[in-house]
Amino acid sequence: MREPSGARGRYDSTMSSTGVTVPGQPLPSGERQADSARPAEGGTRPGLSISDFLSDGSLVRLCEELTKLTGVVVELRDARGRAIRMSERGWFIEQGDTPEPPIGSVSMPLIVEQRRIGSLRISPGGESDPESRQTLERVIALLGATTSELCERELDLRHRVKEASALYKLSTMLPRATSVDRVLQVALELAIDVLELDCGGVVLVPEETEEVAEIKGSTEDDLHLIASKGLSQSWLDDPRPLSKDRLFDRLAIGGELVISENLAEDPRVFEPQRVADERLGAAIHAGLAFQGRPIGVMRLYARTPRSFEETDKRVLRSIAAQAAVAVQQARLLKMQEDDQRIQRQLQLAGDVQRRMLPRFVPSATKDFRNLDIAAKYVPSFELGGDFYDLIGLNGHLGLVVGDVVGKGIAAALLMSAVRASLRAHAQGVYDLDEVISRVNVALCRDTLDNEFATLWYGVLDPVKLRLTYCSAGHEPPIIVRVPPHRAPGPADIDELAVGGMVVGIDRSQRYQRAVYDMHPGDVLVAYTDGVVDTVNFDRIKFGKKRLRGCILDILKAKPKATASDIAEHIHWSLRQFAGLAPRPDDETIVVMRPWSQHHQQQP
Repeated sequence: MREPSGARGRYDSTMSSTGVTVPGQPLPSGERQADSARPAEGGTRPGLSISDFLSDGSLVRLCEELTKLTGVVVELRDARGRAIRMSERGWFIEQGDTPEPPIGSVSMPLIVEQRRIGSLRISPGGESDPESRQTLERVIALLGATTSELCERELDLRHRVKEASALYKLSTMLPRATSVDRVLQVALELAIDVLELDCGGVVLVPEETEEVAEIKGSTEDDLHLIASKGLSQSWLDDPRPLSKDRLFDRLAIGGELVISENLAEDPRVFEPQRVADERLGAAIHAGLAFQGRPIGVMRLYARTPRSFEETDKRVLRSIAAQAAVAVQQARLLKMQEDDQRIQRQLQLAGDVQRRMLPRFVPSATKDFRNLDIAAKYVPSFELGGDFYDLIGLNGHLGLVVGDVVGKGIAAALLMSAVRASLRAHAQGVYDLDEVISRVNVALCRDTLDNEFATLWYGVLDPVKLRLTYCSAGHEPPIIVRVPPHRAPGPADIDELAVGGMVVGIDRSQRYQRAVYDMHPGDVLVAYTDGVVDTVNFDRIKFGKKRLRGCILDILKAKPKATASDIAEHIHWSLRQFAGLAPRPDDETIVVMRPWSQHHQQQP
């Protein structure tokens, strides 16, 4: 068993007339000292007595046996000076007034935690031999010292069991810590119970200010009351602090354990009358902190002045530390729940956005049977800002590729607005440049200055293979003219860049349109900047040169490659280039390959 910390060293030990060091000075013969419990200096915790440590009454029986053996009455008395005796039913405490001790009696005090819990009294009489009397006094002194030490150990063990029980109860809440309020209420009640206090409360620093938590101002409006017990509502509602300049909270937030054993006489108290009205006698404050970050303060009070032992301080520090962990756990669980809810919403939004991608398959219709079209869309987040669209326009086919500024939710919402606006104007306006102008005006009206989009819009006549297009600051699509009798080269590549600036910036912007006559077998690749801006681990961009080379490579290896073959080849070339490097932006690739009107493309 661990030796009690300084059990003997805490006694005010003196040398008795017998030459034995005993805890406390024995009473001189004829001098009476009241056997009532006298707390150590500054301490007023009531109720501790030797009777709290008795079980089967062995110590009482030992005193009776010593009386029979020596002929001198040896008695065990409790903290109030009452004799403890044995009966057939066990030990009992004599009731009634405590008589004056006989002249010549000696009292050996029993001391635990610097508090007198009782005494062993030796009455006068018996052996007339002074040496025998001194021997008896030495024996009783040693018995008292041993009893005090055992009681000290027993009390220390009780404290530790109670502390462990409280911490265990608190720790069991950690896996279920879904509510900060509930965790702190339980922690507060445990602390009040273990420290034998009367009331208290817990206040938290706002989460957004925890990193730079400072107690400022003359009121407590910057702290949030989370839990309380035993305090009046008027006290809880009063924003005035307990201490001047809010010293108690500032010290507790800084990591100190703040103690006031007598609030009525503490010069640090701000308004003593307010404390008296609430009937608060003592206080102990402990800060709540997690990994060095202040969270709040646990404030505990007693109704009467009292001292706080090292055991009390250790227990409170442990409870405060566990409570801080529980608070953080509860917050993390709450954040996790919020994150899961947001993720579910993002998944639903992502599903909606994917449903907005074209389900229209041109080659399945009579008018566009000679068109082979494929697309590859890879958002960098659950929601993306890229989009593409295929629009049937009275026998002509509209092809749209766009990219709005940013990524995520904001970009997805803006993308939906741009797509809806373009679809609405495309159905009723013939000129492509006018369609883009109207989309630009609508976007300028409904968005902020830093919100804009790039667009490329083309309309193909599937019979004449005439492509009319207009670009709004978008990456120009690539057209590869595939010669019938040789592999294509860099000279066979064109770009479709005619148009104007991005939409959403300048409502007075005017756009130009252009015409490009395609041939059967030509390849059109429209894409967003996420393709050419893809980087590898060396921070090198994929770039337009690699994109052109990638398209030429697949056409050299497979001149009759389908639109899907080409789109997949570009996608896998990007993956091989970037490896596991994160995608900086959404990637959209649309490939169109027309064939002659009466010719089905054969792979």
